[in-house]
Amino acid sequence: MGIGEVRKVRMLEPDKVQRTDNGKEEKPAGEFVTVELHLGDCLEVMKGIPDKSVDAVITDPPYGIGMDNSNKRTKPSRPNSYTQYPDFRYPKSDWDKLPISKSVFDAIFRISNDQVIFGANYYSSFLPSGFGWIFWDKINGDNNCFSDGEFAFASKGIQSRRFVCSAFDDLRGGKDRQHPTQKPTKLMRWVLENYTHEGDTILDPFMGSGTTGVACVQTGRNFIGIEIDEGYFKIAEKRIRDAQQQMRLPI
Repeated sequence: MGIGEVRKVRMLEPDKVQRTDNGKEEKPAGEFVTVELHLGDCLEVMKGIPDKSVDAVITDPPYGIGMDNSNKRTKPSRPNSYTQYPDFRYPKSDWDKLPISKSVFDAIFRISNDQVIFGANYYSSFLPSGFGWIFWDKINGDNNCFSDGEFAFASKGIQSRRFVCSAFDDLRGGKDRQHPTQKPTKLMRWVLENYTHEGDTILDPFMGSGTTGVACVQTGRNFIGIEIDEGYFKIAEKRIRDAQQQMRLPI
């Protein structure tokens, strides 16, 4: 796949409907939710997105602190990860070797109306003042090996809010983690439900393993994802498709 190539996936075909017990047709929740995935450099892809056309950018950009396994090669911790995602390996890469540039933030603010940006404390000089912050409390207790939580910039409102959720929530203690900085879906659902509206279009220019996209499918938001690493792109595409399939199942 070439850089910048687009893969579009509709959540459900328009002719597929659910029926109630009395035979009445009902449109499934999220029928008109769309997913658009780009493999490529986010700065290049965002050049083609019109000003203020995205309701919100929700993302977790690289911090430039070496979370990319650039000095080693690792394997997914789940035993059957290679079976479920046969083309994927945690690659030796350098995506977190350097912090991202101000031009990326300029593009994010140009195309979106609101923003939630994790790790924004690393980029405070690029962000406007007078807005709110989210503190994600990871429930690490007295474990001094890890931080107590993470900060996210939130452009909607001036209040600072706290969300409590283990970093390994819905990841089976880390065994289902497919990316070194993967966020719990529960966290991203909370962000979407508190900072966006159903039917909004959400962009994640650093899609990684696709958690924001999964949460968008689950909460009825349209999703645009951009990822430069083909291995992680494949992971994201698979996880989002799985989420779409799950939404089709009868309750």
